[in-house]
Amino acid sequence: MRVLTIYAHHNPRSFCHAILERFTEGLRDGGHTSEVVDLYAIHFDPMLRDHDTPDWIDDSVPDDVLEHMQVKRSLTEGSRNPLRRLMVKRWIGDRDDRQLVGRLHALGPPRDVAEQQAKVARADALAFIAPVYFVGFPAILKGWIERVFSLGFAFGMTADAWRGDVGGRIPLLTHEKALIIQTTIWNEASYAAGLKAAMKVLIDEYALRYPGIKRVEHEYFHAVHGADDATRRAYLDRAYQLGREF
Repeated sequence: MRVLTIYAHHNPRSFCHAILERFTEGLRDGGHTSEVVDLYAIHFDPMLRDHDTPDWIDDSVPDDVLEHMQVKRSLTEGSRNPLRRLMVKRWIGDRDDRQLVGRLHALGPPRDVAEQQAKVARADALAFIAPVYFVGFPAILKGWIERVFSLGFAFGMTADAWRGDVGGRIPLLTHEKALIIQTTIWNEASYAAGLKAAMKVLIDEYALRYPGIKRVEHEYFHAVHGADDATRRAYLDRAYQLGREF
Protein backbone atom coordinates (compact mmCIF):
# COMPACT_ATOMS: atom_id res chain seq x y z
CA MET A 1 0.00 0.00 0.00
CA ARG A 2 1.24 3.51 -0.80
CA VAL A 3 1.09 5.51 2.44
CA LEU A 4 1.58 9.27 2.62
CA THR A 5 2.48 10.47 6.13
CA ILE A 6 1.91 14.13 6.94
CA TYR A 7 4.05 15.07 9.92
CA ALA A 8 3.83 18.24 11.99
CA HIS A 9 6.26 18.99 14.81
CA HIS A 10 8.76 21.83 14.90
CA ASN A 11 11.48 19.94 16.80
CA PRO A 12 13.34 17.17 14.91
CA ARG A 13 14.57 15.81 18.29
CA SER A 14 11.08 15.51 19.77
CA PHE A 15 9.44 12.32 20.99
CA CYS A 16 6.89 12.91 18.22
CA HIS A 17 9.71 12.60 15.68
CA ALA A 18 10.84 9.36 17.29
CA ILE A 19 7.28 8.08 16.78
CA LEU A 20 7.46 9.10 13.11
CA GLU A 21 10.71 7.18 12.70
CA ARG A 22 9.35 4.01 14.33
CA PHE A 23 6.09 4.19 12.40
CA THR A 24 7.98 4.60 9.13
CA GLU A 25 10.19 1.62 10.00
CA GLY A 26 7.06 -0.41 10.62
CA LEU A 27 5.60 0.57 7.26
CA ARG A 28 8.81 -0.48 5.53
CA ASP A 29 8.94 -3.83 7.33
CA GLY A 30 5.28 -4.36 6.51
CA GLY A 31 6.03 -4.05 2.80
CA HIS A 32 4.36 -0.68 2.30
CA THR A 33 5.64 2.21 0.19
CA SER A 34 6.07 5.28 2.36
CA GLU A 35 6.51 8.99 1.75
CA VAL A 36 6.75 11.61 4.49
CA VAL A 37 5.75 15.26 4.19
CA ASP A 38 7.43 17.16 7.04
CA LEU A 39 5.43 20.39 7.08
CA TYR A 40 7.89 22.38 9.19
CA ALA A 41 10.88 21.17 7.17
CA ILE A 42 9.33 22.33 3.89
CA HIS A 43 8.05 25.58 5.48
CA PHE A 44 4.52 24.89 4.32
CA ASP A 45 2.36 28.02 4.39
CA PRO A 46 -0.86 27.15 6.29
CA MET A 47 -2.61 30.44 5.57
CA LEU A 48 -5.36 30.84 2.99
CA ARG A 49 -4.48 33.77 0.75
CA ASP A 50 -5.88 35.45 -2.37
CA HIS A 51 -4.09 33.00 -4.64
CA ASP A 52 -6.09 30.14 -3.05
CA THR A 53 -9.37 31.61 -4.37
CA PRO A 54 -9.52 29.38 -7.50
CA ASP A 55 -9.64 26.35 -5.18
CA TRP A 56 -12.74 27.54 -3.38
CA ILE A 57 -15.21 28.40 -6.12
CA ASP A 58 -16.43 26.55 -9.18
CA ASP A 59 -19.37 26.42 -11.55
CA SER A 60 -21.48 24.43 -9.10
CA VAL A 61 -22.38 27.64 -7.26
CA PRO A 62 -26.06 28.51 -7.91
CA ASP A 63 -26.97 31.84 -9.48
CA ASP A 64 -28.62 33.22 -6.33
CA VAL A 65 -25.56 32.42 -4.20
CA LEU A 66 -23.22 33.77 -6.86
CA GLU A 67 -25.13 37.04 -6.88
CA HIS A 68 -24.49 37.50 -3.16
CA MET A 69 -20.78 36.73 -3.61
CA GLN A 70 -20.27 39.79 -5.84
CA VAL A 71 -17.18 38.21 -7.40
CA LYS A 72 -16.21 41.15 -9.60
CA ARG A 73 -16.46 43.61 -6.74
CA SER A 74 -14.56 41.35 -4.35
CA LEU A 75 -11.70 40.91 -6.80
CA THR A 76 -11.41 44.61 -7.46
CA GLU A 77 -11.73 45.86 -3.90
CA GLY A 78 -9.44 43.14 -2.61
CA SER A 79 -6.54 44.69 -4.53
CA ARG A 80 -5.18 47.45 -2.30
CA ASN A 81 -2.22 48.25 -4.50
CA PRO A 82 -3.34 50.70 -7.25
CA LEU A 83 -1.22 49.03 -9.92
CA ARG A 84 -2.49 45.58 -8.98
CA ARG A 85 -6.07 46.90 -8.96
CA LEU A 86 -5.58 48.17 -12.52
CA MET A 87 -4.22 44.78 -13.61
CA VAL A 88 -7.17 43.00 -11.98
CA LYS A 89 -9.64 45.29 -13.77
CA ARG A 90 -7.99 44.48 -17.09
CA TRP A 91 -8.09 40.77 -16.27
CA ILE A 92 -11.81 41.06 -15.44
CA GLY A 93 -12.63 43.02 -18.61
CA ASP A 94 -16.33 42.93 -19.43
CA ARG A 95 -16.91 39.43 -18.06
CA ASP A 96 -19.84 38.78 -15.75
CA ASP A 97 -19.55 36.96 -12.43
CA ARG A 98 -20.35 33.54 -13.92
CA GLN A 99 -17.64 33.93 -16.53
CA LEU A 100 -15.21 35.10 -13.87
CA VAL A 101 -15.89 32.00 -11.78
CA GLY A 102 -14.93 29.81 -14.72
CA ARG A 103 -11.82 31.82 -15.39
CA LEU A 104 -10.81 31.81 -11.73
CA HIS A 105 -11.26 28.07 -11.37
CA ALA A 106 -9.24 27.46 -14.53
CA LEU A 107 -6.23 29.10 -12.87
CA GLY A 108 -5.90 26.05 -10.63
CA PRO A 109 -4.33 25.82 -7.19
CA PRO A 110 -1.08 27.50 -6.12
CA ARG A 111 2.05 25.49 -6.86
CA ASP A 112 2.63 24.37 -3.27
CA VAL A 113 -0.95 23.13 -2.98
CA ALA A 114 -0.81 21.37 -6.35
CA GLU A 115 2.33 19.51 -5.21
CA GLN A 116 0.61 18.32 -2.05
CA GLN A 117 -2.55 17.32 -3.87
CA ALA A 118 -0.49 15.24 -6.29
CA LYS A 119 1.08 13.39 -3.34
CA VAL A 120 -2.33 12.78 -1.80
CA ALA A 121 -3.73 11.56 -5.12
CA ARG A 122 -0.89 9.04 -5.55
CA ALA A 123 -1.41 7.54 -2.08
CA ASP A 124 -3.70 4.64 -1.18
CA ALA A 125 -3.84 5.72 2.44
CA LEU A 126 -2.88 8.65 4.65
CA ALA A 127 -1.25 8.95 8.06
CA PHE A 128 -1.00 12.03 10.26
CA ILE A 129 1.51 12.34 13.10
CA ALA A 130 1.44 15.40 15.33
CA PRO A 131 0.93 16.58 18.90
CA VAL A 132 -2.47 17.68 20.13
CA TYR A 133 -2.72 21.48 20.28
CA PHE A 134 -5.88 22.99 21.78
CA VAL A 135 -7.99 19.86 21.15
CA GLY A 136 -6.92 19.59 17.52
CA PHE A 137 -4.06 19.68 15.09
CA PRO A 138 -1.16 22.16 15.14
CA ALA A 139 -1.93 25.24 13.04
CA ILE A 140 0.43 24.20 10.25
CA LEU A 141 -1.36 20.85 9.85
CA LYS A 142 -4.84 22.32 10.13
CA GLY A 143 -3.82 24.84 7.48
CA TRP A 144 -2.52 22.01 5.28
CA ILE A 145 -5.96 20.40 5.38
CA GLU A 146 -7.71 23.72 4.74
CA ARG A 147 -5.60 24.47 1.69
CA VAL A 148 -5.07 20.96 0.26
CA PHE A 149 -8.50 19.40 0.88
CA SER A 150 -10.13 21.98 -1.34
CA LEU A 151 -13.31 22.23 -3.38
CA GLY A 152 -13.11 20.02 -6.46
CA PHE A 153 -10.28 17.94 -4.99
CA ALA A 154 -11.49 16.58 -1.63
CA PHE A 155 -15.18 17.39 -1.98
CA GLY A 156 -17.81 18.88 -4.24
CA MET A 157 -20.87 21.01 -3.46
CA THR A 158 -24.49 20.55 -4.46
CA ALA A 159 -26.77 23.58 -4.77
CA ASP A 160 -28.17 22.74 -1.32
CA ALA A 161 -24.67 22.70 0.12
CA TRP A 162 -23.97 26.18 -1.24
CA ARG A 163 -27.13 27.29 0.55
CA GLY A 164 -25.96 25.85 3.86
CA ASP A 165 -26.99 22.17 3.98
CA VAL A 166 -24.00 20.22 5.34
CA GLY A 167 -25.48 17.04 3.86
CA GLY A 168 -24.95 18.45 0.38
CA ARG A 169 -21.19 18.05 0.47
CA ILE A 170 -20.00 15.46 -2.09
CA PRO A 171 -17.04 13.25 -1.03
CA LEU A 172 -14.29 12.95 -3.64
CA LEU A 173 -11.41 11.24 -1.80
CA THR A 174 -11.13 7.48 -2.36
CA HIS A 175 -8.41 6.46 0.11
CA GLU A 176 -8.83 3.17 1.92
CA LYS A 177 -7.67 4.42 5.30
CA ALA A 178 -6.37 7.31 7.36
CA LEU A 179 -4.46 6.80 10.60
CA ILE A 180 -3.93 9.65 13.05
CA ILE A 181 -1.22 9.33 15.72
CA GLN A 182 -1.06 12.13 18.29
CA THR A 183 0.93 12.77 21.43
CA THR A 184 -0.86 14.54 24.27
CA ILE A 185 -0.08 16.54 27.40
CA TRP A 186 -3.15 15.33 29.31
CA ASN A 187 -3.80 11.79 30.50
CA GLU A 188 -6.20 9.23 29.10
CA ALA A 189 -8.90 10.05 31.66
CA SER A 190 -9.00 13.65 30.45
CA TYR A 191 -9.63 12.52 26.88
CA ALA A 192 -12.24 9.97 27.94
CA ALA A 193 -14.09 12.79 29.72
CA GLY A 194 -14.86 14.57 26.43
CA LEU A 195 -11.76 15.73 24.58
CA LYS A 196 -11.53 12.55 22.50
CA ALA A 197 -15.19 12.76 21.48
CA ALA A 198 -14.77 16.35 20.34
CA MET A 199 -11.72 15.50 18.25
CA LYS A 200 -13.49 12.52 16.70
CA VAL A 201 -16.21 14.82 15.36
CA LEU A 202 -13.89 17.57 14.13
CA ILE A 203 -10.98 15.52 12.75
CA ASP A 204 -12.00 11.90 12.21
CA GLU A 205 -15.49 12.53 10.91
CA TYR A 206 -15.57 15.98 9.33
CA ALA A 207 -12.01 16.47 8.06
CA LEU A 208 -11.33 12.90 6.89
CA ARG A 209 -14.27 10.51 6.70
CA TYR A 210 -16.71 13.09 5.37
CA PRO A 211 -14.55 13.81 2.26
CA GLY A 212 -14.61 10.11 1.41
CA ILE A 213 -11.83 8.26 3.29
CA LYS A 214 -13.29 4.85 4.01
CA ARG A 215 -11.78 4.08 7.43
CA VAL A 216 -10.31 6.48 9.99
CA GLU A 217 -8.37 5.34 13.06
CA HIS A 218 -7.08 7.64 15.81
CA GLU A 219 -4.32 6.58 18.21
CA TYR A 220 -3.34 8.67 21.24
CA PHE A 221 -0.09 8.47 23.18
CA HIS A 222 -1.18 10.15 26.39
CA ALA A 223 0.75 12.40 28.79
CA VAL A 224 4.12 11.92 27.07
CA HIS A 225 5.87 14.67 29.06
CA GLY A 226 5.33 12.84 32.34
CA ALA A 227 5.69 9.33 30.98
CA ASP A 228 8.43 7.07 32.36
CA ASP A 229 10.94 5.28 30.15
CA ALA A 230 8.95 2.06 30.06
CA THR A 231 5.82 3.87 28.90
CA ARG A 232 7.74 5.73 26.22
CA ARG A 233 9.28 2.50 24.95
CA ALA A 234 5.81 0.98 24.81
CA TYR A 235 4.56 3.96 22.79
CA LEU A 236 7.43 3.58 20.32
CA ASP A 237 6.79 -0.16 20.01
CA ARG A 238 3.12 0.60 19.37
CA ALA A 239 4.06 3.13 16.66
CA TYR A 240 6.15 0.46 14.95
CA GLN A 241 3.30 -2.04 15.22
CA LEU A 242 0.83 0.46 13.72
CA GLY A 243 3.11 0.80 10.72
CA ARG A 244 3.92 -2.90 10.46
CA GLU A 245 0.24 -3.87 10.56
CA PHE A 246 -1.05 -0.90 8.57
